[in-house]
Amino acid sequence: MEISYCLKARAKRRLEPFKPEQTLPFGQLRTDHMFMMDFDGNEWYGIKICPYQDINIAPGAIALHYGQAYFEGAKAFMHPDGEIYTFRLDKNAERANFSAEILCMPKVDVEFQIKAIHALIDVDRNWFPLQEGASLYIRPFMFGTSDSLGVHPSESYRYMVILSPSGPYYPTGFTKPIRLLITQKFHRAVSGGTGAAKAAGNYAASLRAGQFAKKFGASQVLYLDANNQYIEEAGAMNHFHITKDGTVFIPEFTDTILKSITSLSMIELLPSLGFKVVQKRIELAEFIDGVKSGDIVEAGGFGTAAVVSPVGEYVFEDGSVLKVGNGEIGEMTKKIYKAYTDIQYGRSKAPDGWLRKVERVCKA
Repeated sequence: MEISYCLKARAKRRLEPFKPEQTLPFGQLRTDHMFMMDFDGNEWYGIKICPYQDINIAPGAIALHYGQAYFEGAKAFMHPDGEIYTFRLDKNAERANFSAEILCMPKVDVEFQIKAIHALIDVDRNWFPLQEGASLYIRPFMFGTSDSLGVHPSESYRYMVILSPSGPYYPTGFTKPIRLLITQKFHRAVSGGTGAAKAAGNYAASLRAGQFAKKFGASQVLYLDANNQYIEEAGAMNHFHITKDGTVFIPEFTDTILKSITSLSMIELLPSLGFKVVQKRIELAEFIDGVKSGDIVEAGGFGTAAVVSPVGEYVFEDGSVLKVGNGEIGEMTKKIYKAYTDIQYGRSKAPDGWLRKVERVCKA
């Protein structure tokens, strides 16, 4: 499939490198262009990079009524050579197709997804923020566009990619742990549902739980399984904990847990840093006992936006607090965060295939 370029006039787009005067917020800015294509039930058409703009969608579009939509989240980084590299984009593309299968949507060839995203970044490369710790956040998404009020899969779809120049997730440095709420009041997913997909509706369902968590001074909810027995994931990230012998535990991936690209990468990377990695179902009672006994000394979440979100304490609905270690960011968590971000920013050698250079192709 070939991509058409319908770009803004040069006088109306960014031609000079982006040098923000203040630390950029995460996910708020947009670049000049977006990628878009439509599916008519048989093939993709209208494949183009065009100016970022509002889109037309029928009021009866299936995505608006029944939530047939997914999204992805990836990042690109500028390296010391001045070039932009995407990070593990093939894994995001594969997961997008996994979500599409669960949601009865068409798949998009993995290499074409990468081609389209790289083409868009190339066009808007001057939007990469020249700021310490900055990145270009990549948001691919697809939604059903058929104008129909019947409950069935859409016959037509739109696939899009937008970019967001973003500052460091931790603008004041990697210094402050978060608090998570442990509650039996909310559950993210049940077996047999869409929990393993990056479905838009999963995030809509999480908003109420997130608001509830804030009443306890917590950033997010640490979700349990539907039987309130096992730890699953923490809002927008996979959960992990580290025992004093240096073993990193990540809950086993089930059909109720989104398979985080960051977690998958950590599973590959951490043994080379001297950590043992164990994936298993983790009972809440076992976890609480481990923290209280001092066997569990560090904990947190793995996700694209923050990479690592250290957890200093857990709060319960009765107001009681469970502190992890001394409540601060542990040395092992700091080591993991540094090693991972050093790879992303080109300060350390990446495992084969983790980074792809965005080639300079666009001459327009």
